[in-house]
Amino acid sequence: MTVNVLFAARAENWDTYRAPLSDALDRAGVAADLRTDFPPELVDYIVYAPSSPLRDFTPFTRLRAVLSLWAGVETITGNRTLGVPLARMVDDGLTRGMVEWVTGHVMRHHLGMDAQITGQDGVWRKAIPPLAADRPVTILGLGELGRACGETLAALGFPVTGWSRSPKSIPGLLCLHGPDGLTAALDSAQILVLLLPDTPATTNVLNAETLARLPRGATVINPGRGTLIDDDALLAALDAGQVGHATLDVFRTEPLPADHPYWAHPRVTVTPHIASETRAETASQAIAENIRRGEAAEPFLHLVDRDLGY
Repeated sequence: MTVNVLFAARAENWDTYRAPLSDALDRAGVAADLRTDFPPELVDYIVYAPSSPLRDFTPFTRLRAVLSLWAGVETITGNRTLGVPLARMVDDGLTRGMVEWVTGHVMRHHLGMDAQITGQDGVWRKAIPPLAADRPVTILGLGELGRACGETLAALGFPVTGWSRSPKSIPGLLCLHGPDGLTAALDSAQILVLLLPDTPATTNVLNAETLARLPRGATVINPGRGTLIDDDALLAALDAGQVGHATLDVFRTEPLPADHPYWAHPRVTVTPHIASETRAETASQAIAENIRRGEAAEPFLHLVDRDLGY
């Protein structure tokens, strides 16, 4: 039996995903009709990007699941017209991309590479960084991305503390949770990596109070969500030297406006939301597997908890 799969995203996404998704569905043994337009009452699955204009799911009367192309689902979790399972994107390409970006920037700040790169003025400055074992790293958020980044950094010798809202246990990491755990996680964080989802509970998790808990001169790295940081508080902490540097990949408004203070601040590095992109080939495999599971009456993978928002 053929299933009808609606691809609901921007036109350029369709050009990128059409062939890989068709191939992945074939390899998964799913007979599918994949299109960008269907009568709503005939659609079985929706492959969805939050950039899609689709907001009302009421007409999709036989819909079985919505499968997000993005890891972030904050723009759809509260949609009251969506009554079917919602799966977020978890795929190896996205995870490995995040691990590589985070590891690169942690190592950059750990080794003091900025000073070496910009200090080519004929002056012999010998500054020896500590070993990784003496540079505590804290990761806020221990989902798929946080876990993978933490495991990689721990394998390089960094003492890694991870914090999450609920208890987690990950070999090689000190896992803390809850309000008291957050305080302890921040207290030791010479390098702080933010990988929390965007929910009401995580908005401005890094604010004047929590920034003050960090060791003086700490580095903040945010490839998670722009809403995790109180921008004014971070700028004040940078100006005061409480935070030594901030490398930021995500922002409340994207692209980051040209007049935003982050662009000109000497202790801020802006990267244009490149920490981890969904790769069409690996993401298509994840989508196809969930459709195969739906057709086989098996549990979907990576379902979103609507109450938690991720």
